[in-house]
Amino acid sequence: MRMNAKVVLITGGAAGIGKATALRFAEEGAKVVICDVNGALGQATVELLGVGSSFYQVDVTNRSAVQKWVDEVIARHGRIDVLINNAGILRDGLFIKFKDGQLIGQMAEADFDAVVSVNLKGVFNCAQAVSAQMVRQGSGVILNATSIVGLDGNFGQTNYVATKAGVVGMTKVWARELGSYGVRVNAVAPGFIATEMVAAMPEKVLDGMKSRTPLGRLGEPRDIANAYLFLASDDAAFITGEILRVDGGIVVGT
Repeated sequence: MRMNAKVVLITGGAAGIGKATALRFAEEGAKVVICDVNGALGQATVELLGVGSSFYQVDVTNRSAVQKWVDEVIARHGRIDVLINNAGILRDGLFIKFKDGQLIGQMAEADFDAVVSVNLKGVFNCAQAVSAQMVRQGSGVILNATSIVGLDGNFGQTNYVATKAGVVGMTKVWARELGSYGVRVNAVAPGFIATEMVAAMPEKVLDGMKSRTPLGRLGEPRDIANAYLFLASDDAAFITGEILRVDGGIVVGT
């Protein structure tokens, strides 16, 4: 019960890593508050979390909606102990694509903007709204979802990589700025994780992911949830500004 009675906010908490993290923290006694844009999945997930937990339908790109969510949580619980910035999207595509010396395609501006809005601005919105309360109460933990590709790059993911690298930078800045107020800020960088979306990929693609992972398997969402739990707990009381890779020792190819 490492999170007993702690108020834990998780964005994108309706499915995948967010759902696994919500369940893991609930097991440890937390009052889990999830948000997601998917109302049906959010309601289904919160029913699994037990008494004291709640779901809010929130778009993290909407600044006023995020602030309203945070204000309502504070009004209900009186404090916020942990924020896990998990919400994120993909819109993969080549930066530019040439064939026979001719430009035949490129990443759409709309796809770049959408990923930046959710994965980078959304993290900024939620962390800024929550950190004010954490500073007032003199304690708190902010955990951000980056990715191994934010550290190593990846083919066809200019937009996603840019956001995840940006999250690394923001994590380090906030750790410096908020540390004197008793607030710790860290990030987790998952490798290939067997979420619902990944599990639906062709077997050949999955085998390629496994072949580049020395441990020989995809990670489970619970593997990432356990990393978040450690960083949120008092076991990590002297850890801030760090990026924890949870990737099975992966080597990202070209």
